[in-house]
Amino acid sequence: MQTSLKRILSIDVFRALTMLWMIFVNDLWSLSGIPYWLEHAKATEDFLGFADVVFPCFLFILGMAIPFAIQNRITKADSNGQIILHIVTRSVALLVMGIFTVNVPEMNEQATGMSRAWFQILMVLGFFLIWNVYPKYEITKKIVFIGLQAIVVCLLLYLAFIFRGGEDGHLVRMAPQWWGILGLIGWTYLGCALIYLFFHKTPVLLVVSWAFFTFMTIAGHAGWLLKIWPNGPTDWILGNGAFHSFASAGILATLLLERFYTPKKKISLIPIFSGIGVLFLIAGFISRNFFIISKIQATSTWIFLCCGIAFLLYTFIYWLVDIQGKAGWFALIKVAGTSTLTCYLIPYVYYSMADMLPFSIPESLKFGAVGLVKSLLFAFLIIGITALLGRMKIKLKI
Repeated sequence: MQTSLKRILSIDVFRALTMLWMIFVNDLWSLSGIPYWLEHAKATEDFLGFADVVFPCFLFILGMAIPFAIQNRITKADSNGQIILHIVTRSVALLVMGIFTVNVPEMNEQATGMSRAWFQILMVLGFFLIWNVYPKYEITKKIVFIGLQAIVVCLLLYLAFIFRGGEDGHLVRMAPQWWGILGLIGWTYLGCALIYLFFHKTPVLLVVSWAFFTFMTIAGHAGWLLKIWPNGPTDWILGNGAFHSFASAGILATLLLERFYTPKKKISLIPIFSGIGVLFLIAGFISRNFFIISKIQATSTWIFLCCGIAFLLYTFIYWLVDIQGKAGWFALIKVAGTSTLTCYLIPYVYYSMADMLPFSIPESLKFGAVGLVKSLLFAFLIIGITALLGRMKIKLKI
């Protein structure tokens, strides 16, 4: 990767906007009387809701960031072993957080012996104390922080041990289930980061990797994999490769940035990205003749349409931020693009604290257009809290 290509502002802005949308759509559960197209479509419904596009955009931008992160470590002379260890460590952290967060909604408070609200607060507190970016103190204070992290690891192990989910008579312990959003991100990052590390010197293999993941999605839903292995799993890769397909598309977008991001050429990326976006949309409409649009089923139609939307959205943001120099327009949400994990976890504490209050928001503020404004303001509030925590040197980094 070119040494001049160290940070692209449009990537941070796209990540920040995606985080804003994610917090917004994750709060829609609290509303009623809102347009259906804003919500997630049902599993068997041939429909693409606004909420169904947000996670694919996040995975796309995750893929775009992978080359920057790995090239930065290569520049620092990290060995492949060190980079692999870093990738695996980050992935495990996301998987752990994913397992916790996906189990909490099914928690049986009586069997666990703790309220869901306090369980979530202690859980997120544990995440922050383990993975916070601590100052670089002298060795004595560093040992204190390591000791604190060890204690908090024991806290998380205790929470996992006492957890019970389900109904009385059918109680279950904490288990991966579908891994949760953070877990899906962890598995996707693990696969795509390792692929980029080993294949980045041969870009054609990165294209092949994207084609492989996309083909696996089609093959899984077409039943071709079961013909090869009749008694095998219904999906050989998590989501039949759908999540890796989004991130791989993001990696390919960054390869184009690497090639064309120069003063003379970077304007040419606009028609290139736009053209790719349109081709993805066309592929999506063709795929719809064979498979429905379904996020929950992770169909190829969903992948193609969302990749097209991601490319076109990024094209507009790229033009606005990197070509027109309007990055300042997004200063209010900038921290959501740089402290993404912190931003994602704060709502868990917010909702838990709200549950313990003796009052709740009036129903009139959770209905229709007024409710949508409430959820949008909530998203900005979470981003504001993230910024405040950042000034207090509290920021998650894995």
